[in-house]
Amino acid sequence: MREGSAPNFCPPVNEGDVFEFEDEKGDVVSLEFLGLVIHNDRRYGFFFPVSPDEPALSSGEVVLLEVLDIDEDGQPVEFEYVEDEAIAEEAFAAFREAAKDLYDFE
Repeated sequence: MREGSAPNFCPPVNEGDVFEFEDEKGDVVSLEFLGLVIHNDRRYGFFFPVSPDEPALSSGEVVLLEVLDIDEDGQPVEFEYVEDEAIAEEAFAAFREAAKDLYDFE
């Protein structure tokens, strides 16, 4: 099991875990889970978009989703895309700091 480098960070249990999400249009999007960070009492999940033609890291894009609800086991079950740029930048800065021992940020 991988370990986080900060108490506010939960890394993926298995590297390469991919989850499928359905967007508001009904389209299914595959995202590789990079980790979850708690910032300002909110939970944010970080993901790479993946497809058969575009493996993780190929786009350089990171998708940020806020956790809206968790189940009885404390696992996220509902997410929402973070549109506020200021919040996204703060959360990503917290993620970069917390995950600096796991990922190479340029």
